[in-house]
Amino acid sequence: MSTYLYELPTTGAISFGDFCVDTTASNAYASHIAEATQARANLRGVLKVTKRTDTDDKDYLRLIKVLDDYLPYLHGIMACVVSGDIRLKSEPQFSWRTTLSAHLFHMSPRVALASLHADLASSLLTYAFALSNFARVTVASLGSYEYDRAISEIERKAKDEKLNFAVTMLCRASGIFTYVSEKVLLDWDKGEGASVRPPDLRKEVNAALAKMALADAQTLAIRKFLSKSAYDNAISPGPPLPKSHPSIPLIFKFHLECVSLYSSARALVMTLGSTRPSSSSSNPDSNAEVCVELRRYLADASAFHTALAHKWLGVDAGESGVGEKGGEAVAWLLWAKKELEDMKESGLGIAVGRDREKRGRKGRVADELESVSVFLKHYKKINDSLTFQPVPKQQDLQARIPTGILAVHAKPYTLPSPAFRPGSVEYTRLQTETLTLEHDDSSGDEALASTTSSRTYAGAGSYF
Repeated sequence: MSTYLYELPTTGAISFGDFCVDTTASNAYASHIAEATQARANLRGVLKVTKRTDTDDKDYLRLIKVLDDYLPYLHGIMACVVSGDIRLKSEPQFSWRTTLSAHLFHMSPRVALASLHADLASSLLTYAFALSNFARVTVASLGSYEYDRAISEIERKAKDEKLNFAVTMLCRASGIFTYVSEKVLLDWDKGEGASVRPPDLRKEVNAALAKMALADAQTLAIRKFLSKSAYDNAISPGPPLPKSHPSIPLIFKFHLECVSLYSSARALVMTLGSTRPSSSSSNPDSNAEVCVELRRYLADASAFHTALAHKWLGVDAGESGVGEKGGEAVAWLLWAKKELEDMKESGLGIAVGRDREKRGRKGRVADELESVSVFLKHYKKINDSLTFQPVPKQQDLQARIPTGILAVHAKPYTLPSPAFRPGSVEYTRLQTETLTLEHDDSSGDEALASTTSSRTYAGAGSYF
């Protein structure tokens, strides 16, 4: 399963100088206000270029760097507004295209959003999208390296590290989505009260995206966990498992946690669109559903990991003791096989709307179906000819499913230090330099006073 590909938004032009007034006596922040406008213009320009660029050629790293440059300036302006060093002549209006809401003809609508918190939330959302897409591009560049019989151990470990880098990007994205949901949007509510917002800027959706990014990261972590054994198993697929194979209980528990995360995320996004927008609403997108691509992705991912969890529960039963759990192993694998066949017949991933993506995800289902069939044939043959254990019913197996565990954790996000204002790195440095100069001047005055007081006799200080 490939990770989700986000459509990146675009934003309208804006000048902070149009509504920000420097209230300090020395106009200390005038230049910084201009620099903030330039940093945001750079962000707008990169987003426009990215929008016009083919998917394979999008420069997500450049976008990440531009956002890293802009966010400290936005933070500085917001902090100065709170401290009173900058006054707002009028409520700023920021224009952003929504990318997660369902809309006619797949045309992302442009929405006017009031308040600095709106721009912060939208910028952070774009940041998390870019990190997620960058992780996806990184994984795509690796190919199916773990099944390459010609790859060297050094090359495999190098690609493992790149896979781990993608996991880190997704964990960072998860932390940003959580920060938007639990901090930025709450502060927005406290400052100006609840306002009409598109799905992209709803707490439920960002909480769902945080879970989805973490589940995507866990999916890649499972792949890395299995990379060595996948290479060894490629030579002789199916049982017995190679000695390099990691703990089977860990594998199915990792998959079960993915199921929990994807299912929870889907439940959150499905809460939107359940009510009709009020006639007084000026924003027709405010009660829109989340786009079908995202909802289908979550449903497909949950179903796929459920099947894989059942597969590995069956392998665990078969490998731990065919004589005692042969029938259970067959039952789990029959369940997994049925689920994978249903996914294959229903066309997994069709809603994504990209031919290559569709083939890739359907191919992964076909590969897993083949793997399950190999294990099932082996354990069924043993059970039918040697052990003769009863095959439990599906409802009996349901009660035996354990809880999942996390292999990775979201990386908590902290907003970067403001580029200016009291508390910024620059302000602290200037204060330190000022105090040092004052201390030096004070020391010089004391020395001069001491010298003057010691010259009490005629001709003191003169040399003969």
